Amino acid sequence: MSNNLVGSWLPTKLQALHHGSGSVEKHLISSLPSEKSKAFIVTGSSLATKTDLIKKVEALLTDHHVSTFAKIRQHAPVAEIDEATEIVLKDSSVDTVISIGGGSPIDAAKAISHRVHEKTGKFLTHITIPTTISAAECTKNAGYTGDDGLKISVSAPELYPQVILYDSSFAIKTPPHLWTSTGMRAMDHAVETMYHPDASELDRMIVLQAASKLFTYLPIYHKNPKDEDAITQLQLAAFASLGFIGQGMKSPLGLSHTLGYALGSPYGIPHGITSCITLGHVAKLKSHDPAAAEQLARMAPFVGAKVTGTAQIDASAVGDRVLELVEELGLTTRLSDKGVGDDQVPIIVKRATKQESGPVFDKVAEIVKAMF
Repeated sequence: MSNNLVGSWLPTKLQALHHGSGSVEKHLISSLPSEKSKAFIVTGSSLATKTDLIKKVEALLTDHHVSTFAKIRQHAPVAEIDEATEIVLKDSSVDTVISIGGGSPIDAAKAISHRVHEKTGKFLTHITIPTTISAAECTKNAGYTGDDGLKISVSAPELYPQVILYDSSFAIKTPPHLWTSTGMRAMDHAVETMYHPDASELDRMIVLQAASKLFTYLPIYHKNPKDEDAITQLQLAAFASLGFIGQGMKSPLGLSHTLGYALGSPYGIPHGITSCITLGHVAKLKSHDPAAAEQLARMAPFVGAKVTGTAQIDASAVGDRVLELVEELGLTTRLSDKGVGDDQVPIIVKRATKQESGPVFDKVAEIVKAMF
């Protein structure tokens, strides 16, 4: 029997996923762990000041709402994590954190829960209302930015959110450019799962469907950002890109992700945009690895690439289709557009590969140069 057909699926702490317009109003209160629960909201300033979404959630919570922390910025700087954690620790009644927004508030909520556990021995119940499709709600990992500008990560099975509320009436308020770029982050999850050595055949079956949905509905959304059906389809595709993997994959996703971390917080580039920059080039590089190419080639018909039956050619075509989708969505970005000089190439490659020289370093350096 093939090794791909031997494995296990290990569930996460997710208890419920509700989707569709009105999901927050319908399910928020019943998602709280008890009738006496007290909730702390974590979000960013844009949602708090430029939309009415946070006030809606506060009104729904009524007496369950303790306070709102609306200072989380891109890549969640550690000082903000510290400040929010101190607020929670001062009120022992808080048992729930509600994250509203994209990856930064979601990761911040996970990091706060992790720190509360370090101090009290108890994790917070995490309810999340994502307004992007970066799929941060699908992992047990929390990433935030240290004082040196580099990424810090914490991880624990208890950090998976217990409830996800995909509400298109919330997500419709997200700027279209942000929404589509985070859709490419979800595509990054799907592609890198295909050639991940720990991925099972079940994982690959699901992310193939995620990739197909993303390639179908991102252009539809791009033409009409008010299409709530397209929004919900993309939310579900984002979950499928990462949420069904469970706890089976023991190591991080691949080179596109590690390059994204090397580019993200150090240069202030959102992770959706880092995926736009890196993913197509990484997929084309992976086409030269026979094992990766064999799996990546399976994605070709799902993303509209011509199938030749030759793994290397079809895998490379997947990379080309990713680059074409980025262009179609108006997301083509060069590192030079973000103020990154080509003198940073060796620094970026060292961060991503943990190497200073050698064949791997040289190959990655070549694709980084292609990103300028």
